[in-house]
Amino acid sequence: MTTDEEKRQLEDLLQSFYADALLVDRHSKLTAQTYFFTCKEFISWIQEKDYKLAEFDAKKIFYFLVYRREKKNSELTIAKDISALRAFGSFLKNKGLWPVNYALELDKPKADRSLPKVLSVEQIDALLSAIDTSKPLGIRDRALYELIYSCGLRISEVSSLLMTNLHFDEKIIIVQGKGDKERLVPFGDVAKEWLLKWITLIRPGLVGSAQVAEVFVNARGKPLSRKGIWKNFQALEAKSGVKAKVHTLRHSFATHLLAGGADLRSVQELLGHSDLSTTQIYTHVEDGQLRQYHQGYFPGHKNKNEEEK
Repeated sequence: MTTDEEKRQLEDLLQSFYADALLVDRHSKLTAQTYFFTCKEFISWIQEKDYKLAEFDAKKIFYFLVYRREKKNSELTIAKDISALRAFGSFLKNKGLWPVNYALELDKPKADRSLPKVLSVEQIDALLSAIDTSKPLGIRDRALYELIYSCGLRISEVSSLLMTNLHFDEKIIIVQGKGDKERLVPFGDVAKEWLLKWITLIRPGLVGSAQVAEVFVNARGKPLSRKGIWKNFQALEAKSGVKAKVHTLRHSFATHLLAGGADLRSVQELLGHSDLSTTQIYTHVEDGQLRQYHQGYFPGHKNKNEEEK
């Protein structure tokens, strides 16, 4: 049975691993947190099974993954678990607690890459029009979700967007993406209009005299969290009747760009994908669906195409 002293040592080890992931391996904060919570679950399982961390092998790690699978976790989650355990195994090996990194003996499952859900332009309009902009936080939400769609942002990217990285004259934002990689992304006129309303009319009253670096804040003037963005979108989804997730706006941004004739490399740069194959999934949406989005988003092209036919 795990003693209180052993539990304390394991907790200290986890905190050390988290710090190591951030400062030594230079993982993003989000990746380091994901690794930390996976390994925390791993440590809890070890304690429940009364295993000793120093007396381990690949078979026991496999048993942990079976346990995770039995809890209805997807293959994608299991693949992420293995990445976390490999990082933890490397850390334990460097600390002299494991002779080898046992997690390297496990193969990652091939996660099914289903086609992303994409909204039509009409659905995007219905979703955003459902926001009550007569209320101060409604103006914030309209600016927030317009920007996510206009720039194809991840939740983490929009929640961490800084005032200093917002350039109205050029209509460009500097986005801090995965792995702390920065990229320049332009935004549209509609997003600019709502952003200006939010920043000039509403945000100052919420922030007051405090120095808040983030663009989007909550009702208390504190930085708006990823969870807050997600919860607000859920309410918007229910109100509008449009079934979607926040990330669906990013998928829609990419698909609409490709439907409008943008080249794959440009879309890759705008999304901040390190691998072109990640962007290519958007090209697998059925041609008929792409044509539908194209005609809705660029109606002038529809008339021109009909004339040419």
